[in-house]
This record gives sequence, structure tokens and C-alpha cells, in this order.
Amino acid sequence: MRSRTKRFPGNVLSGFRAEKKNRLLLLLIGVFLLAFFVPWGAPRVSAAVNEAFLMLAEYARDHVLLCLVPAFFIAGAMTLFLNQQSVIKYLGPDAPKVVAYGVASASGTILAVCSCTVLPLFKGIYKKGAGLGPAVSFLYSGPAINILAVILTAKVLGVQLGLARAIGAIVFAFVIGLFMQLIFRREEKERTTNAAMFQSFDDEDGRSPGQMVTYMAAMVGILIFLNWAPSGGSVAWWDFLHRWKYAITGGFGVLLTFALVRWFTRSELRDWVRATRDFAVQILPLLFAGVLVAGFLLGRPGHMALIPEQWVAGLVGSNSLGSNLIASVAGALMYFATLTEVPIMQGLIGAGMDQGPALALLLAGPSLSLPSLLVIGGELGVRKTAVYVSLVIVLSTAAGMFYGSIV
Repeated sequence: MRSRTKRFPGNVLSGFRAEKKNRLLLLLIGVFLLAFFVPWGAPRVSAAVNEAFLMLAEYARDHVLLCLVPAFFIAGAMTLFLNQQSVIKYLGPDAPKVVAYGVASASGTILAVCSCTVLPLFKGIYKKGAGLGPAVSFLYSGPAINILAVILTAKVLGVQLGLARAIGAIVFAFVIGLFMQLIFRREEKERTTNAAMFQSFDDEDGRSPGQMVTYMAAMVGILIFLNWAPSGGSVAWWDFLHRWKYAITGGFGVLLTFALVRWFTRSELRDWVRATRDFAVQILPLLFAGVLVAGFLLGRPGHMALIPEQWVAGLVGSNSLGSNLIASVAGALMYFATLTEVPIMQGLIGAGMDQGPALALLLAGPSLSLPSLLVIGGELGVRKTAVYVSLVIVLSTAAGMFYGSIV
């Protein structure tokens, strides 16, 4: 009996191998050029290399275990267990715009995560059937619309700037999502009508909506309270929750354990772990590479890297188009952990940064970073990622110029 296994023609396989070897050769050429031409012994370059690995170490200690690992598990759960029809109903391309973008923006407000932690969550809802517009709205709002960050901005940098940041981030979440859905509506229509693009898991698993809400809420609670940062005395109730964050996290952990034991089978839990692993394998290499590059170019706050902070501050000392554009682009490349943008902006404003570019950086910075751009590009492709980044930069620049002209 003949085997029906489908075989590729020899020339196709040879083409795959040749393409792989060509990519490897280009990579080796790039490494050679870097090794040959970069003056590694120069003090600033040596400091930048050191900053790259120190930033990676800081990122690994502060963000991978507490932020990304819980986010990977939530993304895996979204892909496997979240009811696809519910996602399409509330976040799909044909959902009412107010509902879809309202849910996406509200989710960002509740999560209050950084630009990297939001990535697996974005991939999870996008793969489950969310429209491009609502998914991108969620992608922007997760890091940008952070209640405590807005409060701290108002407390430390002034009420006007805090209010402008809150209004700008909410408006941007809607506008950017709507523009992405409009620009790529033809591709989105093909994507959402092709069932093969989504994970084909059975949504009829015997669990009630209340059980699923409990399961997902427990994981989201763990993610939120593990990363609950202090306000520095600015907000009393927030600091009270910070003091008790591990006890609260433990409570959510008990709730999650109960849900897993009572409502899930062993095979489902194995599938969940595999889905979580797949997200980690897809995302972590690009994130780590992006953190290294960001650390080499810009370094950690207050530490010397290849591009000094003084240069950035010197370029954004006025409310000109160029200053606001530079602030937006710099913000799109810099990595801000949750809440760290406030003290960084305080230092830059003290060094001479104008109010307009300050707002531009606050609107572009927390929502984007070089590490996150690499992951978004891998999921959406270069063209969609370029449009998304361009929308953030253009809107941030325009908002900065308008705000700088009226204050």
C-alpha cells in the first residue's frame, strides 16, 4: 500500500535550505562588520555594552518572573479556553464600535501593564478572533492608560500634564484602533472570514461563564498585585494595597488552585502549559534582543550609554515640530517599566525639556518600546507595525505641539 504522505519536490526543499543558509550568511556578515568596525575599547562603547547586559539583567529580575510568566499563562488560557464567539461578539471587527473599543480601553485601565507584558495578552485575543482595531486599541491602552501613572504624573509633573496625558491616551486608544481597522479593512475581512486563522479549540467544555470569569480573574489578579508598585506616599489607599499585595496575590493563588482542581482535566492543563510555552518561545527571544539593543543605545535612567540623556534633553527644549517629533520617536524606542516614566520625565524636564515634548514622550513612550516593536512586527508583519508606530508618533507629536502652544 502506497504511503499518502505529502512530499515536497526536491527543488522546493533545496530552495528552503538555500534561503536558510543565505539568512545565516547575512547574520554572520553583520556580526563580522560589528566586530571589525565598532571601537569596542572606547569608554562610551564599553559603557554601552555594559549597560545593555545590566538592563537585560534588571529586566530578567524585575519583569520576566513577575510580569511575563503570569501574562504567558493568561495568553495561553485565552487561546485555549476563552469562548471565541464571545471574543468576536465584543471585540470582533463587526462588534459595535463603542462596545469594542470601550472594552479594549477599559481592559487596559484595569491591567496597568508595561509595553512588554501586554504583548502575550494582545496575541491571545488577536488569535482568538478579536478585530485588528480593538486588539490594537487594547495593545496601546494596556501600558498607556494606567490610573496610578496618570495620578503620579499629575502629582509630580503638574495637574495640567497629568490631565493631558489621561485625555490623550484615552483618545489615542480609540483613534489608533479605528484607523488600523479602516486602513487594513480588506485584509481583516479575509482574516476574520477564514476560520483556519484562529485556534480551533472546542469552546463547549462544560464550564459555566461564571467559572471561566473566576479562572481568568484569578490569573489577572495575580498579575496585577504581583506588580503593584508603591506611589511613594502620593496615594494612601494605593500604598495600603501595596503593603498587602503578597497576601492579596496569595488569595488569588488559592482561588486559581481551586478552579484548576475542580473545573479542569489533566489533559486540559497539559494543553494549557504547552500553549503557555509556545507564547514564551515566540516572544522571549525578540524581547531579550530588543532589551539588549535598547540598553546599548539608551541605557538605564541615569546611566551612560551610547546616546546620553543630555542629548535627548537638549534636542527637546522647545515646542517646535522637530522637538516634539524627536520626543515621540525617542519614546517609541525607549523601554519604560510601569511608573518609571514619571521620574524619568521629571529629570528630563529639569534638564530643560519643554512641556509639549514632555507630553509627546508620555503618550508614545509607555505604549511602545524597541523590544515590543520586534514582537508586534512578528505578529502583525512589518507593514501593519509600521502604520501602528507611525500613528502613535504622529498623534503624539501633534498632541505635544498643541499642548505646548496652550500652556
